[in-house]
Amino acid sequence: MSSGVLHQPVNLPANQPKQFYRGGEAIAALRGGTSGDFGPEDWVASTTTLYGRSDAGLTTLPNGVLLRDAVQADPTGWLGADHAAKFGGDTALLVKLLDAGQRLPVHCHPSNAFASSHLNCRHGKTEAWIVVGTTGPDPTVYIGFRDDVPAETVAEWVATQNTRAMLDALNPVCVRAGDTVFVPAGVPHAIGEGVFIVELQQPTDFSVTLEWQGFLANGDIGHLGLGYDVALDCVDRQGWSGKLEELVRQTSAKWAPSVDLLGRDADPFFQADRLHVEGSFALEPSFAVLVVLEGSGQLGELEVHKGSTLVVPHAAGELALSGDLVAIRCRPPVLSAVSSMEDVTA
Repeated sequence: MSSGVLHQPVNLPANQPKQFYRGGEAIAALRGGTSGDFGPEDWVASTTTLYGRSDAGLTTLPNGVLLRDAVQADPTGWLGADHAAKFGGDTALLVKLLDAGQRLPVHCHPSNAFASSHLNCRHGKTEAWIVVGTTGPDPTVYIGFRDDVPAETVAEWVATQNTRAMLDALNPVCVRAGDTVFVPAGVPHAIGEGVFIVELQQPTDFSVTLEWQGFLANGDIGHLGLGYDVALDCVDRQGWSGKLEELVRQTSAKWAPSVDLLGRDADPFFQADRLHVEGSFALEPSFAVLVVLEGSGQLGELEVHKGSTLVVPHAAGELALSGDLVAIRCRPPVLSAVSSMEDVTA
């Protein structure tokens, strides 16, 4: 692909594939659109499809080309030479806006190793949540088992759909805007009603749904076609109650031109920072996804405002983000961290 308009930042419309759970009002309020009952996720700059679907979830660029196809046609232009050498035309990143209009089911996601062995994919699904808003009296997320849980106990909970036991076994964490939650692959979790997040994740839609009753049509949908006897091998059954500080951070008091939101543990999977711009801030060349939370301004020559979601190709070079605004910048993994992780797990 030649240099030109698609080697500049691109404003993206909402991309809300239908989901099995309710939500979407907070997305509509941020973006200035209308909400559907089952539009709780906006897949931003997505090259990933919903599990089992051929096209749902993919982002279409203004020229009608799928972002996935554009990146695969010019991985160096979109992603940079170093990233392309490691991942080819794979962005290694999926970003979503997620507005939980009801509590999500207890579920978890496979690791890279599990996905490679059982799902023929190099990526599992480690993810992270950046809380950008909440509603209701007790906005809560549930993260990791409180105590170690035997494999046979997890299997019994799933077989009998013992929702209360599953939820009681998790650590409830009341959240507010500025909180971040890092969710390693395998860690069971659920997002409570009224929690609005910017979510970063590896670019798959792999979920092992432990609590499927009342959410999915049947249990067969919840085990990725593997059967629960195999799928439950991906569950992290260790207790997290004494080390939640490894997963949950509060960042709202941090105020700098760029605030690192996730820390080094996330580096092998993705990067996120909150940008506070008063005047102008220089963005180094990188593939990036931006979500503008407040204010307005310009990214290069492109006007942006509250609710703008943008994809930035590496070949756009150094860009000035100017104006008076707050934005979340999401980027692919740190390549040196990916290599280090692979060396350890090899």
